[in-house]
Amino acid sequence: MAKANISERPEGATGILVLADGSVVWGRGFGATGEAVGELCFNTAMTGYQEVMTDPSYAGQVITFTFPHIGNVGSNDEDIEADSAHALGCVVREDVTAPSNFRSNANFTEWMAANGRIGLSGVDTRALTRRIREAGAPNVVIAHNEDGRFDMDGLLAKARAWSGLEGLDLAKDVTRSDTGAWEGGPWRLGFGYEDAVEGDRPHVVAIDYGAKRNIFRNLVRAGAKVTVVPAQTSLDDVLALQPDGVFLSNGPGDPAATGAYAVPVIQGLLERDIPLFGICLGHQMLALAAGAKTMKMHQGHRGANHPVQRVGGGWDDSEGLVEITSMNHGFAVGGTTLPANVTETHRSLFDGSNCGIAFTDKNAFGVQYHPEASPGPQDSFYLFEKFVGGLG
Repeated sequence: MAKANISERPEGATGILVLADGSVVWGRGFGATGEAVGELCFNTAMTGYQEVMTDPSYAGQVITFTFPHIGNVGSNDEDIEADSAHALGCVVREDVTAPSNFRSNANFTEWMAANGRIGLSGVDTRALTRRIREAGAPNVVIAHNEDGRFDMDGLLAKARAWSGLEGLDLAKDVTRSDTGAWEGGPWRLGFGYEDAVEGDRPHVVAIDYGAKRNIFRNLVRAGAKVTVVPAQTSLDDVLALQPDGVFLSNGPGDPAATGAYAVPVIQGLLERDIPLFGICLGHQMLALAAGAKTMKMHQGHRGANHPVQRVGGGWDDSEGLVEITSMNHGFAVGGTTLPANVTETHRSLFDGSNCGIAFTDKNAFGVQYHPEASPGPQDSFYLFEKFVGGLG
């Protein structure tokens, strides 16, 4: 077996990143001890590291943050998108400092340890990002041991043995286990999360493939009553809830793998003319249900500053406008594979990849990016208003 390409361990190094090609990156470990295997990606957002780490779409991934000062505002109990962290770990440039924010109630290092997640600091994250951009997202093992000792060849073997994200259904691992009404609206400084508004509202059934909580909050903000169901809920069980519309959430893994059980449900909803709105993984599976194809991207899109242009699809007089969006995806819809009754509505200005679709004969549309932000710009809230406002 080939051995890891080991550079000399720097003094004080207690953490390591071993890439499947044998490359080794040393650093200072923080958070939990142990090891984890997954795909290495990078995120360019300057804020919101807690929301990023708790986004279920990052299951199976280790995040390289390009912004150097991660952890400097500590952690709190509000800036989370799920019950626990889902990213396997993170790689950062600077050591985590004492928190400097009035909302913090714990050091980020403590939060990482409490969530069983491994951190690696002291790394040239810009160089690591260039490596990902040039060679693609590699399989890696991230490890932290306080004495700095590691079984290098064993870690390399684990990185090489991991199958990668293609063909992997992770939605079933991160979805909720039961059906329930969503409670809570948007967050406001000094008030926290608002209570859900009672009254006669359109009923949206949200299928949770690994959803971020702020999506549900924005559906409430747009005027909906929301019921959340697990990823593998049957068509009959969704219909039994008498939805006015169905939302298809974001989530991790390969859309084609999750689509094995999700696409037939989506197709059944389309046949019954139930309004649909998909985000990220939900957008990809909506495209698959129409007969389009998805593909693994070379490096993916992850950050809070991605420009997307509206290119058609009945967006009134707004065609040509550009939104700055939040993104997190490693798969994409093949824009050239869309059938005749589905049009491209949004396109990335970074690489021209598909970022939105709409059916011409159904009330169904989806976007690849995250209009709920958390973190990120809020240019795209109109999508929630478009969906909920069209439910009658």
